[in-house]
Amino acid sequence: MEPFILQQNGLFFIKEWMDRYPGLVAGFTSKNGGISQSHFSTMNLGLHVNDSIESVCHNRKETADLLNIPLSKWIGAEQTHEINIEKVFKKDGGKGAIHYDESFKQTDGFYTSEADLLLTLCFADCVPLYFFHEKSRLIGTVHAGWKGTVHGIAEEMVKRYKSEGIDENELQVIVGPSICKNCYIVDRHVISLVKARVGQDDSNRYEQIDDDQFKLDLKQTNNAILLNAGVREENIHVTNFCTSCHEDYFFSHRRDKGRTGRMMSFIGWKEDLQA
Repeated sequence: MEPFILQQNGLFFIKEWMDRYPGLVAGFTSKNGGISQSHFSTMNLGLHVNDSIESVCHNRKETADLLNIPLSKWIGAEQTHEINIEKVFKKDGGKGAIHYDESFKQTDGFYTSEADLLLTLCFADCVPLYFFHEKSRLIGTVHAGWKGTVHGIAEEMVKRYKSEGIDENELQVIVGPSICKNCYIVDRHVISLVKARVGQDDSNRYEQIDDDQFKLDLKQTNNAILLNAGVREENIHVTNFCTSCHEDYFFSHRRDKGRTGRMMSFIGWKEDLQA
């Protein structure tokens, strides 16, 4: 079943989680509904892509209003395609929400059990992963491009949960909108790193199309990494949305040849709605 539901306000929500857990807000933005111009049209939320700061701040404020979570509660990262993950707290609210230079440095993932925070990361083809543990209410999200994927950022987040005393087979994980196998071509070097991370079985993850060209499924590669890390198969749900194919909804770095905006993953607890 598709975990993401598009709402009229242009936001995709993880509806099952939000229906089951009052106060939980989780989803992904589309490229629609903002005021950015040119190749950033229109809901660009990336502070680092040379869009006008006025447009990005307007778009972020508009998204904050739609979610009813003010920017003073948002947390953002200077994403560098590594596997550094930060545990964050209420005192961190507002870091990276408006000023990119105030973002968490060299960070590609966040987790927290505290309410009244919104964990955010930016995307334009890479894989957003969402993590949730029901009993502890520990939530998390990571950014997994091919580098973060092959270096194991998904497994790193599982390790963070284990360090909190949480059994990996109790984790729930959703693999969000990202580029699909048919749209993502990589070279043999990348495939060698995929094999080193998840083994030789390539039936679902990549397909050779030329001497040094392969189609790579980043979603299924992260799925395999999560399974190898001990997450139960029935607890992992993978979206069918492709950021390249579904041009009406998403920016795509590959499709748009690098001249594009960014969507945002978000997950957080609203303090006054927690059960």
